[in-house]
Amino acid sequence: MEPDNGTRISEFLLLGLSEESELQPFIFGLFLSMYLVTVLGNLLLILAVSSDLHLYTPISDPHLHTPMYFFLSHLSFVDICFTSTSIPKILVNIQTQSKVITYEGCITQMYFFTLFVGLDVCLLTVMAYDRFVAICHPLHYTVIMHPRLCGLLLLVSWIMCVLISLLYSLLVLRLSFCTHLEIPHFFCELNQMIQLACSDTFVNDLVMYFVTVLQGGGSLTGILYSYSKIVSSIRAMSSAQGKYKAFSTCASHLLVVSLFYCTGLGVYLSSAVTHSSQSSATASVMYTVVTPMLNPFIYSLRNKDIKGALKIFFGMTGIVIIILRLRKCC
Repeated sequence: MEPDNGTRISEFLLLGLSEESELQPFIFGLFLSMYLVTVLGNLLLILAVSSDLHLYTPISDPHLHTPMYFFLSHLSFVDICFTSTSIPKILVNIQTQSKVITYEGCITQMYFFTLFVGLDVCLLTVMAYDRFVAICHPLHYTVIMHPRLCGLLLLVSWIMCVLISLLYSLLVLRLSFCTHLEIPHFFCELNQMIQLACSDTFVNDLVMYFVTVLQGGGSLTGILYSYSKIVSSIRAMSSAQGKYKAFSTCASHLLVVSLFYCTGLGVYLSSAVTHSSQSSATASVMYTVVTPMLNPFIYSLRNKDIKGALKIFFGMTGIVIIILRLRKCC
């Protein structure tokens, strides 16, 4: 089908996870609950770390004044933004019984989605490097991972991901679309947008696969290299307690990395094997919603530092509420 160059596309239709009307209330409740848990969980993690950093008192935990928690708080912020690019639109569409998303809204959603996915990848890689330095070079940790380097790593990650997302968006803007404007997904995913195009997509496919291999493959290689060195260092330790302590400091990060990459790989394999967009959309829920929702629980449930910071945060919050009530009474 030839593209109609004279007609400008104004909107797309997001088909979502299911077209059955009976399932819509269940899908709405499921996504709303997962979104609220994701936002509140990650927000609490950010507040716990930031309050401990800014309210440095004798009861503050000095372990939270480290690069690992600096990057963790930014990962939580990115996860909130990551889920916020798609879930609110799903909820609005179900509530209004409309599947429409504007052309501009679709491009914007795609831009921010690719931006925050890229930032997730970069931050997980940087955190792996942080654990590598902490375990393999503990005596030089504070010298190597100084605040300036941490800030620089974060800045480079943002700049790189912003430029990559901008490149993707500009390449999609040059495409022409035909009359078939139904996206078999619950958000405007880059690959689905390219598949809908009527014009030549060779450049888009080439750039997409090249950047994915370069960014995703480079990140995974860096993480695997860091953990290979970490495992070697842990095996060389003579003390069983030292081995356990070293492993426990990176166990949460390793679990989050495994969850992120395994769910992402699962989405790719499901779409490649079944060739069904519906199954691919269902599998996408794992890394777009479930993984960001589980991250704060993974990092806090077995982490004494985070638990202590949360107790301090809620304690300070309770004191502030009591003081405000006393002022009202006076």
